[in-house]
Amino acid sequence: MFRTTRGFLRPAVVAALVAVVAVTGCRPEDLPASPDPSSPASPDASRPAADGTPSAAPDGERRLVDAREAGGLRRLTGDGAVTDVPVDPGEMRDGMRLVVANFAAPDGGEPILFEGVDRVPEDPVKRREHLFRGMLDHIRWDPESGQPEARPVADPGPLGGSVECLSASPAEDGDVICGWADESTAAVALFPNSTPADAGRLFVAMRSDLER
Repeated sequence: MFRTTRGFLRPAVVAALVAVVAVTGCRPEDLPASPDPSSPASPDASRPAADGTPSAAPDGERRLVDAREAGGLRRLTGDGAVTDVPVDPGEMRDGMRLVVANFAAPDGGEPILFEGVDRVPEDPVKRREHLFRGMLDHIRWDPESGQPEARPVADPGPLGGSVECLSASPAEDGDVICGWADESTAAVALFPNSTPADAGRLFVAMRSDLER
């Protein structure tokens, strides 16, 4: 089982995923004007404002943002955009928002894949663990290589909560997965050809643009 500093992963059940997904490879204006009638999601929960920021939650919870830039990186569109949901986000309920995007790496190398959810109904740390495991599955991590352990980033940034990174490579430089969790949101990102220290700093900078 996947191990973090908080415990073991307990995957959530996916419910009504298609109806509430906001794949950020699409522009906001490309999204449907109203949700599928069979969807439990409310229109205001997933429709961003003109600047990509979703409507504020009535209870003041933080929400994810369909940001065009994050940490100085540009969200990829066109051929570089995410066209599906590569990582199972876990159970999606009415009012939740899923954001998935590729961001251009500074050196023009492989893109950084981001996936996160807000208004998480269970402990967001557990949802982060679920996303960590999904990202490991996405990169086809071989469990026989050992179970990578997520370690905390000393400074999670001004948004608080906790940020953790794990090395998913036997080499010093390789795939690194970082994730955050706070009172209502959880997210992960895959940093190719990086180190936990470098990826952690960049992930914290990206978070400032992806969460409001």
